[in-house]
Amino acid sequence: MSFPLTFSTVAMLTLAPLFWAGNAIVGRLVHDLISPFTLNLLRWCLAFVLLLPLAGQVLRKNSAIWQCWKQYALLGMLGIGSYNALLYLALKTSSPINVTLVSSSMPIWMLLIGRLWFGTTIGGRQAAGAVLSVLGVAVVLSRGDAQQLLALQLVPGDWFMLLATIVWSLYSWLLARSSATMPGQEAVRGNWAAFLMAQMVFGIAWSAVLTGGEVALGGFVLQPNATLAAAMLFIVLGPAILAYRFWGEGVKRAGPATAGFFANLIPLFTALLSIPVLGEVPQLYHALAFVLIVGGIVVSSRR
Repeated sequence: MSFPLTFSTVAMLTLAPLFWAGNAIVGRLVHDLISPFTLNLLRWCLAFVLLLPLAGQVLRKNSAIWQCWKQYALLGMLGIGSYNALLYLALKTSSPINVTLVSSSMPIWMLLIGRLWFGTTIGGRQAAGAVLSVLGVAVVLSRGDAQQLLALQLVPGDWFMLLATIVWSLYSWLLARSSATMPGQEAVRGNWAAFLMAQMVFGIAWSAVLTGGEVALGGFVLQPNATLAAAMLFIVLGPAILAYRFWGEGVKRAGPATAGFFANLIPLFTALLSIPVLGEVPQLYHALAFVLIVGGIVVSSRR
């Protein structure tokens, strides 16, 4: 169920994309210094340490979270262990602007997952908006070249980001429905730090498995320096802790479909941040893709 947007809800759903846009920029900036799965594992381990004084009680043996450990394990695997690991993996071969534009297909995945898994309906306007969004994503994947799309010449990072977007859409739906599917968790859900910590416990375990595979396959990279330390500080405080807190509360208030619209702010913020930080200049096809994607969401969200 969604409710009318208030200023605080809009602020939360705007700040989260801003932090995640910075996450893409910083992730690209340090991709030569640390391998993607290792970055995700360290990010959440540090966040775990910071949240421990605020939410350490949920780890006790008699904590309510163990009654719904399977649901928390699924949330942790999707939102903590998989999404950002795939994002950082995507940034190895794709630019931050492209990665975040591909992620702008999130609202369409929100609609499809809601219809297929949760029985929500898709109206005519939503279908029309979905077509525009798909066209926008196609423009990104083809780099504005129709021949490239026809030949399916895609950068691997685009595929990883598309998978990450589907994962996050499913995570957002499960997050919004958690109050109904996880009885007896009102006290945990009412404390944002405790709720995030409950997911982190299982997400870190999954991240460790992925990192172990990365090491075994010879993909492990870690070159500590001041740049990496500063990047980790930002990633932990902003995109990890604050953004998850804002997004979780925003989805609870506005609903996943409405929240998905705000995800389209990520490429706009990324394009603006990329210019001074990475020296990248957005291309014409980026603008076209952004117009198509946002236009699709505006059409689909109208009553």
